[in-house]
This record gives sequence, C-alpha cells and structure tokens, in this order.
Amino acid sequence: MAPQREWFETDYYKVLGVAPEATDKEITRAYRKLAKQYHPDAHPGSEDRFKEITAAYDVLGDAQKRKEYDEVRRLGPAAGGLGGFGGAGGAGGGFNFRVEDLSDLFGGVFRQQSRRRTGAGGGQFAQRGNDVEAELHLPFQEALEGVVTSVNVTGSGTCTTCNGSGSRPGSSPVVCPRCGGRGVVNDNQGLFSLSTPCPECGGRGTKIVDPCPTCHGTGSQRRVRQVKVRIPAGVDDGQRIRVKGRGEPGTGGGQTGDLFVVVHVEPHRLFGRRGADLTLTVPVSFPEAALGATIRVPALDKPVSLKLPAGTPSGKTFRVRGRGLQVGSRHGDLLVTVEVEVPKDLSAAERKAVEALGAAATRSPRDHLEA
Repeated sequence: MAPQREWFETDYYKVLGVAPEATDKEITRAYRKLAKQYHPDAHPGSEDRFKEITAAYDVLGDAQKRKEYDEVRRLGPAAGGLGGFGGAGGAGGGFNFRVEDLSDLFGGVFRQQSRRRTGAGGGQFAQRGNDVEAELHLPFQEALEGVVTSVNVTGSGTCTTCNGSGSRPGSSPVVCPRCGGRGVVNDNQGLFSLSTPCPECGGRGTKIVDPCPTCHGTGSQRRVRQVKVRIPAGVDDGQRIRVKGRGEPGTGGGQTGDLFVVVHVEPHRLFGRRGADLTLTVPVSFPEAALGATIRVPALDKPVSLKLPAGTPSGKTFRVRGRGLQVGSRHGDLLVTVEVEVPKDLSAAERKAVEALGAAATRSPRDHLEA
C-alpha cells in the first residue's frame, strides 16, 4: 500500500488506543473490542468512528504496512520543509503532497544523472546520431550472387571545414561561464538539488565564440556521401540491410547512427522467386501432356530434365530439388509449372489429327457437370 496523506495526519495507534510498541496480539485485541463497541449495526450513528477504527487496523494489522507507516511517521517532521504537515489528527493543515510525489521527484533526478556525459569537464550530454536510409537497385543475378557496391547517402555528416568542432578553423570553443564546463546547473529545491542541462550551452559545457562559416557552429553539414556496402547472396526484393555505424554522427561523443539499405531487385526475364525457391512457367504441347514426355527446362546454371507423366494437367507444378537459390545455409528448389499450349493456327494435317481425336473420344470432360 502506498503511503497516503492520512498516514501523516492520523495517529493510528491513538485511534486504537495502543502504544506504538504494542504487539500484534495487543493491536488485534484492541481492534476487536472497539469494532464491537462501535459497529453500526449495534450502535447507529457510529459509522464514521467504525471506519476510522477499520482504517487504522488495516495498516497496523499488516506487518509490512505497519513497518512502512512507522517509517513514514518517523520521517514526517523532516519533511516539513517540503510544505509542512501536521502531526497526529492532522494538526498543522499545511500538508499538500503525497509520498508518491517523492518517487517522481527522485526519478527525475536519477534520470538526469544517468544520462552519459562526455567532453570538456564531463559536461556534454551524449546523443546518438540519426539512422539514415538509402535505396539500391540490383540486377537479378547480382542479388543472387551477392555484391560489394556503393550507395549515395544524403544526410548530416561531420563538417569538413571544422572537423566537427563547430568553431572557425584556428579558434576553439571556450568553457561555458555559467556551468563552468559541467554542462549542467543545479536547481535548489529546499532539501533537494536537481541537476538540469545548462540553458546557456545546451548541456555541451562549451560555447562557440567564433562559429564555423560552413556549419554555423553546429559541427555538421548536410551533404551527399558514398558508403560502401556488402550485399549478401540471395538478398530479396524489399529487404533492408543494416550497415552499423554509417548513419549520421552523434553529438557529445554519442554513437553514430546506422545506415539501412533498401534493396530493389530487378525481375528476371524467366525466373520468379519465393524465398530461396525459383519459379518457372514452361509451355508444353497437348501430346506431351496427354502421353507424357521428358522435357528440358532452363535453370540458373544449366538446363535440367523434367519427366512429365501421362495425363499431366495444365497448371501442374513440379519440384526440382536443389536447383534454387543458396540463401544462408538453405538451398532452395526450382518450381516448374507447366501450361498446356493450345495452338491457334493449325495446319491441315494437324486439324485432321485433332478432328480424328475428337471423333474417337468416348467421353466429354464436362460429363461430371451433368445432373
């Protein structure tokens, strides 16, 4: 249970009529006696007194809550400088904060102190640089094999005139006169002293008195730079490759951001792709599909033989193991889908043969549709 205002304003021991050194049994015995005496069912009009007794026992009857209550009451007078509060029964009337507020206050202090500080006098707050993104278009074959190439990156980089110092060449930053190079100033709050970034130097600990004419004191400039990247074999279309530490520079000694390269793979004229598998659609003639045949189909390195069983339907897909892509430790397959080609222009001999086939047919493919 979090300490509440009532813990400071109300002496629960006095409410139950026991000494602060009372044992657990003495507290329970006192509570039962008072609860019986002031129970609203037996004594109408005593609701408020009964609630007060119950609230007191709810705290003192629990060992952990009682320990916290005793500690809060012990520190109570020392907290008077934060706004003042009364003793038992709420005398004083000036109390206006909860103990939870202290956790917020301390949390802010610790968060301030936990931020990394580097630079002159340990004053400058470190801030990580921004991540940047670039796009790369690759031919299908290069994406399959992997490649080392360069990408153009537009973003903030270290100023080439001042090398990131922010000062005109030949001059140097000076120690901030307000914070003395610490980068923080103290804000006294009664019993507490909070450290906040120096408003004059922005937490850097130094001031630029003669700014660089190129970056105007920022230490960075927007420019286009080339970054060499290694694209792994088997990279897929739309995949993002992370290049650590090649983004925008950090400030105050902070880490450099990362570069993310978005890869766009140009489609192949024959093959498609599903992860590590290659896909291929090949046309076959009606006799090949009906009677069965062994056909030659292209693959990445050399053609492979594919055996079609008799009665192969159009749209059937066959898997050729191990003839796909090498992606990491996995070697994909080649997925071959056959499409039965229906000729549009028949020679006289072909037409005669097809007519003979039609006349010899004993069933229609639509027989199963009849009611």
